[in-house]
Amino acid sequence: MTELKNLEAELGRYRARLWAAAGFVLFCFGLLAFRLTVLQIVRHDDLATQAENNRIAVVPIVPNRGLIVDRHGVVLANNYSAYTLEITPSKVEDVEATIDELAQIVDIQARDRRRFKRLREESKSFESIPIRTRLTDKEVARFTAQRYRFPGVDIQARLFRHYPYGELASHVLGYIGRINQREAQAMEEWPDEDLANYRGTEYIGKLGIEQSYERELHGITGVEEVETSAGGRAVRRLRSTSATPGNTIHLSIDIKLQALIERLFGDRRGALVAIDPRNGEVLAFVSKPTFDPNLFVDGIDAENWRELNESPDKPLLNRALRGTYPPGSTYKPFMALASLNTGKRGPNTVIMDNGIFNFGGHQFRSPAGEQGGPMDMRRAIVKSSNVYFYSLANELGVDAIHEQMEPLGFGRLTGIDLKGEVTGILPSTEWKRRAYKRPEMKRWYAGETISLGIGQGYNSFTILQIASALSTVVADGHRFQPRVVREIEDVVTRERRLSANQAIAPLALKPEHTALIRQAMHGVTQEGTSTRVFMGAGYLSGGKTGTAQAVGLRQNEKYVASKVDEYKRDHSLYEAFAPLDNPRVALAIIVENSGFGAEAAAPIARRVLDYLLMDQYPSEEDIALVQQGKAAAPVGKPRVASAMPLPRGLDAFGADVPVLGASAPVPGAIAASGAASAVPAASAVEAAVTASAPAAPAPAPSAPPSRPVVLAPVQAASREQP
Repeated sequence: MTELKNLEAELGRYRARLWAAAGFVLFCFGLLAFRLTVLQIVRHDDLATQAENNRIAVVPIVPNRGLIVDRHGVVLANNYSAYTLEITPSKVEDVEATIDELAQIVDIQARDRRRFKRLREESKSFESIPIRTRLTDKEVARFTAQRYRFPGVDIQARLFRHYPYGELASHVLGYIGRINQREAQAMEEWPDEDLANYRGTEYIGKLGIEQSYERELHGITGVEEVETSAGGRAVRRLRSTSATPGNTIHLSIDIKLQALIERLFGDRRGALVAIDPRNGEVLAFVSKPTFDPNLFVDGIDAENWRELNESPDKPLLNRALRGTYPPGSTYKPFMALASLNTGKRGPNTVIMDNGIFNFGGHQFRSPAGEQGGPMDMRRAIVKSSNVYFYSLANELGVDAIHEQMEPLGFGRLTGIDLKGEVTGILPSTEWKRRAYKRPEMKRWYAGETISLGIGQGYNSFTILQIASALSTVVADGHRFQPRVVREIEDVVTRERRLSANQAIAPLALKPEHTALIRQAMHGVTQEGTSTRVFMGAGYLSGGKTGTAQAVGLRQNEKYVASKVDEYKRDHSLYEAFAPLDNPRVALAIIVENSGFGAEAAAPIARRVLDYLLMDQYPSEEDIALVQQGKAAAPVGKPRVASAMPLPRGLDAFGADVPVLGASAPVPGAIAASGAASAVPAASAVEAAVTASAPAAPAPAPSAPPSRPVVLAPVQAASREQP
């Protein structure tokens, strides 16, 4: 039986499917038209910008880092260009195997591998990491010929930091290092403009001037627009804005004087700070021992780092800025001034010094049972009478001492233009309540006040604070923030702006009081503890020796230096100013664990003053005696300081640094004016700038901050020797 089809029904279903298909096609075309409208009209500008960005790569141009020069234009930190062999780990399948193959072409030592491994741990996988720096021309040629074998490995021209004088003034200059994670997080809080200026920058100042004046030294980052292919390959440069090098930092320090002082210290530890009381300029800033910042340029190797970090001499510690010590008898002139200011004791008040001060059943003694007899204020300073100042401290009380000493800068930051300064300890009843947790330790006992009078007890200050306080006193209360940087020179306009001379509100010190202190300290050099050292000086000066205990002794225990471990021996201190009227120099010095102040510290201070005021440079025989702690007044024929050559400097490749321009005599300039008006030779600075090729800063690892020396408070007598 044949089935008859319903043609009409089938035709209707066919038409329905046809219309549905046509509708779907029209809908799809509508979507395409809508999307095309959105892309071509609504989002045209945005997408055109993205397309242009894909075609054009914006590459930052890292600026040359600014120079650091001394007060006469001697270049202390510059730049040099060199080739580095770098690996981008994300583009290399087997990094270790690649390094092994590279070692057959260029010389790669074990320390290079260790540095690469450490830097790789600190970096991101897409960052380029140096495996070898300072490639020779032959090594560059050998690698270039086989470049095709090493995807992800490239040769880059880099700009490296160099310190021509090595260890000299290293604590002032500091060094640069790779930006670590903590610093990167801190930089995220910077204003957008400042953060953008560090695009492409991998290194930043870590210590000293390099850190404190980072923004001035860094410069302004340039921009280069490069057209790229679809594969990201550079085709041509479209436009570029040159980077602006960092500014030149002019220090107030004379590198020749700095070198002399560091040499006079020899192998001993210590610090010296010399300030011009008229403007706050730091003339010398010494911390011994020093370190070679060039060790950090390529990334310091483990052996050198271990030697620096684990040395008992703590060469990484900036003793002038972060080392804190009891001031010993150098504190006595300030105590005398405090008594005059408060009216507790007049200059003619006589105290009988029989060698012992009894308080609360405890005997506070003078050195070796010394008995000075009747003491007025001047004689007490000249003869360094302990009993006089024991009794004075008892009369003043700890809080009055604190109130008088804090305005002089003790126990607080001086505001010097170097980061990392510590406050030290200027004790008070409130300080002790905050410093200790146990209730019985929070209480201040009257017997603890006695040792404060001779600069012992809880007193703990930096050499910078002592020098700054002395500068204020001899300037009749006029105060300045100490400044290591004298001027900042714009590298483009060559204009200079002063950084020093920032006066602070003066202290209301009576001229007759400060005159009495100056005259008493002058007596120290004429009939007191430093008479032998300043014999025959061609100027009038004032000073005060100090001998501070590194560790305390039990009552009636006798101190014998030869039987005590070196690091537990007394510290040698001295403070000085000159000339007597209208002082132009105020300094403080400590030679750690070196005994009496007149034996180790005072002789160095005398040579510094001779250099600055008399243009005298000690003889070789005299330098040797000072280094051994056996000097008094200078021996041998002094040389003319302004005629002495600069210390030997080496460039990055071991060749002698040529002396460009005249080396202006610091002594004459300082003696003539408070600003030392000598101007650096432009040729020296310009030559150093010209020698620097535009490239990235030098890689250098970040060293952990060294800990300050904080000596435990003691309550035994000062072992000062007249």
